[in-house]
Amino acid sequence: MIDEAVELIKNKNRVVAFTGAGISVESGIPPFRGENGLWDKYDPTFLDINYFKANPKKSWRLIKEIFYDFIGNAKPNKAHIGLAKMEKRGFLAAIITQNIDNLHRKGGSQTIYEFHGNSRNLVCLRCSSKFLVAEIGLENLPPRCKDCGGVLKPDFVFFGEPIPEPARTNSFEEAYKTDVFILIGTTGEIMPASQIPFIAKKNGASIIEINTKKSDYTDSITDIFLKGKATEVVGKLLEKL
Repeated sequence: MIDEAVELIKNKNRVVAFTGAGISVESGIPPFRGENGLWDKYDPTFLDINYFKANPKKSWRLIKEIFYDFIGNAKPNKAHIGLAKMEKRGFLAAIITQNIDNLHRKGGSQTIYEFHGNSRNLVCLRCSSKFLVAEIGLENLPPRCKDCGGVLKPDFVFFGEPIPEPARTNSFEEAYKTDVFILIGTTGEIMPASQIPFIAKKNGASIIEINTKKSDYTDSITDIFLKGKATEVVGKLLEKL
């Protein structure tokens, strides 16, 4: 199956990776849902945009603990780095990621569509100015905008917020023009991101799936299912490419 996937990648014009929480598990980041997921430990209400606006200090205490003190220290694993190598060697055109952990960027990838935003930037709820977290610091919560004094929030999608542009448009456009979609560590449960591979399949793309267990995609659109850890399978693909 690895050989089949390699031939598919080699012989197609445009290959795109579509990644979910599973690719970052080997970097020590638990998934949000499912067994041992973050929502088993935390009530996700603190990431509801209306709750955040009403209780920014309370929300920020948990946001800092989870996304900056814990996840912020994670390092890219061999799967993130392997995808960056595939891009550099011309085998991968882009990555669409549902993750907000910045690990694809840290791993060296260049063309990344961050469908749910990212945790490295903060955005002002009042004037929409953006800052790197490093510029502002998180010593005082909630952090405040340097331009207008408004409350800053992480620049990722909260419950009740729309998908950011241009990541949304770019991601869906890939579904119409890409020859091969490599799905890695995604369950296919989160809308609207989950629809992108289905649209790609409908438009003629071949689907390679890398997962430790079956997903909503496996028996419906997947052409080649490579069962295993992302680091191991991406490593095997790289060896043969």
